[in-house]
Amino acid sequence: MKKLLTGVFLLFFIFQAIGQVDTVEVYSKVMDKTLKAAIVFPDGYKEATHNFPVVYLLHGGSGRFSDWHNKTTDPNLLIDLVNQYQVLIVTPGVGPSSYYFDSPQMDSVQYESYLTKELIPFIDGKYKTISDRKGRAITGLSMGGHGAMMLSAKNPELFIAAGSMSGVMNIDTRLWTVNPEFASQRRQDQAKMLGEIQYDSPFSQYTAVGLVDKMKSNGIALLIDCGVDDFLIATNRQIHELLLENGIPHEYTERPGAHTWEYWSDALPFHMLFISREFKKNLQ
Repeated sequence: MKKLLTGVFLLFFIFQAIGQVDTVEVYSKVMDKTLKAAIVFPDGYKEATHNFPVVYLLHGGSGRFSDWHNKTTDPNLLIDLVNQYQVLIVTPGVGPSSYYFDSPQMDSVQYESYLTKELIPFIDGKYKTISDRKGRAITGLSMGGHGAMMLSAKNPELFIAAGSMSGVMNIDTRLWTVNPEFASQRRQDQAKMLGEIQYDSPFSQYTAVGLVDKMKSNGIALLIDCGVDDFLIATNRQIHELLLENGIPHEYTERPGAHTWEYWSDALPFHMLFISREFKKNLQ
């Protein structure tokens, strides 16, 4: 009997958790394909008569929309965070190594337009969201950190805060601590998507460090962190220095850790605290 009750409790817990996550397929007219995204709701969302702030949480270069749901060290991390901060978390899916930009070379890589002109309006139209920059933030890991910094810098009317965890702050692989084969492959991928680009200062507008000028006056709160053993640490230190040189307010942290889910699982609660502070400040 005790085993039966335990099994019933576990089933109830699983179904309760599943009930807080909605997986959707969103058609992208600009790319003529359908992409998946997941939305995490706090308890009481269905009964609520008010709208909720939204955090867009982006995955890495070889990841999927479901990574943040399946790979964190705590399987209930997102559910706990939406309950704690009373927000929605949206985890979009994009193509591998696509950096969340609009490629001038490939019609199948138009992810800036997809997120800003298709996904966000879809989410605002379907769910109880605060459809204003004051109630919308974006952050992500690795390639997703690049996406968050780039999308917010280029579309400041959409976001009040942006963050990066172990982000690719510069797509120049010469700054990455990786083997030559990996660096060469990534550069080849970039050439297919971007053609010839400027890697040295003045940097290309297709990389986060090339958008520092846009970050000067857009009023977006910025949070950047990276592990000291991460292969992208040099790119994070580079953008930190550029932001300091330009007098751009931001929070920057280096902590023990590498390019791992252990690091990102620990980092996300700090990002949510940072974002929640900005929501409270701007939504009052």
